[in-house]
Amino acid sequence: MVEFKSVSKRYGAVTAVDDISFRVEKGTLATLLGPSGCGKTTTLRLIAGLEMVSAGTITIGGRDVTSAPASERDVSMVFQSYALFPHMNVLENVAYGPSVSGDKAAKDKAHEKLRMVGLDQFGSRMPSELSGGQQQRVAVARALVLEPQVLLFDEPLSNLDAKLRRRVREEIRELQQSLGLTVAYVTHDQQEALAVSDQIIVMSNARIAQIGAPRELYEAPRDRFVADFIGDANLVEAELGAHRGSRAPLRLGGVELELEHRGAAPGPVRIAIRPESIVLKKENSSGLRGTIRKAAYLGTHMEYTVEAPIGSLFVVDRDVSRPMPAGTDVSISLADHGVALVPG
Repeated sequence: MVEFKSVSKRYGAVTAVDDISFRVEKGTLATLLGPSGCGKTTTLRLIAGLEMVSAGTITIGGRDVTSAPASERDVSMVFQSYALFPHMNVLENVAYGPSVSGDKAAKDKAHEKLRMVGLDQFGSRMPSELSGGQQQRVAVARALVLEPQVLLFDEPLSNLDAKLRRRVREEIRELQQSLGLTVAYVTHDQQEALAVSDQIIVMSNARIAQIGAPRELYEAPRDRFVADFIGDANLVEAELGAHRGSRAPLRLGGVELELEHRGAAPGPVRIAIRPESIVLKKENSSGLRGTIRKAAYLGTHMEYTVEAPIGSLFVVDRDVSRPMPAGTDVSISLADHGVALVPG
């Protein structure tokens, strides 16, 4: 387990990490997610011991490592650039760590880890002879061969194309689950975080905005930043009625529905509507109506921008068999899921 307690990191007058606390449970994959400059990579480097805290404590496996050097933390890191030695072949790269520490079984262990990542036939190749995805797997094998308590990934897929990113992230997740690894994973890609994580730690301006499981963050964002950063969200104003148990009626233009009120008082509120939760129909009906201003075909779905009395709405429609061109007047309804109150 990795635990931060009131950790801060300052560089002179600049605060890169500001009083953050969180826990990564043993055997889970936690993603540090946020925009550039939010403090996520600094947080990862604090776990690794590549940076030292200005305040607070860090424990790994119950041991206080706040002041321990990187070599005494029992963690391995997979860097964004892979950082493979260009003059060594694949096997030598993977065996390097245990070889330096005098482990006579270093090459046997390297062979085993290369088999684990599906590259056991590539040991004699040079890094320059490998694809980006293969280099990434070599970097993972090199980290695994040290048998760390915690494995750290710093933007591991940023140098790969979209299709390869999806395949490699699946391989990383499968490996993490099959070996029961504790992983801290940094990315700015929301889809990547949703796909691989047990827990997501959303960061903004050096602080933690929200911590939770992927579904929790997507369906119940704590504030406007999280709602807008985790996937796409239409943020609109609505009117919340009197509570009925845990639910309350919501009036939005000509549409009325019920949703979890999450303690919000009756009156004006802000809600997040996911694009896939908006249903468009050409038929005339009472209620909320709008006009399609933009339409785009993306193979698996249509994307629309709809001008409505409540504002401009981004809509995703999985039914590509009935595309509607710009200028089409539509009625607008909302599915039961994908609508949530956004405090603040």
